[in-house]
Amino acid sequence: MSSRDFGTQSRAFLRVAGRKGGENRWVRALYKASTVTLRSIGRILKVLWLEVTGLLFLVLAIVGGGAAVRQYRQYQAGTSGAGKMLLAAAFALIFAYFGGSSFWNSRRSR
Repeated sequence: MSSRDFGTQSRAFLRVAGRKGGENRWVRALYKASTVTLRSIGRILKVLWLEVTGLLFLVLAIVGGGAAVRQYRQYQAGTSGAGKMLLAAAFALIFAYFGGSSFWNSRRSR
């Protein structure tokens, strides 16, 4: 038997099995239950992903905020320019926004 014949026979078998399976209440019930379960798990994983990335972004924002404070103190002491301080503050604000928007999206996805 060639592979082409095997492919044709397997498609025909799956087509008949699909038709016969659709007639069985148990098969339809298991299909619907698995669809609902997988959709629910997918939604939960999406919310978990958004919350984990939001936490990571907020941690980076805190680190950037600490660097901005450190650079501000050096700027006040006259040992550093304002550019580094502004860059660190911008970094902290951007990542705080990313973290907040990620948590906001996870709240809306529930």
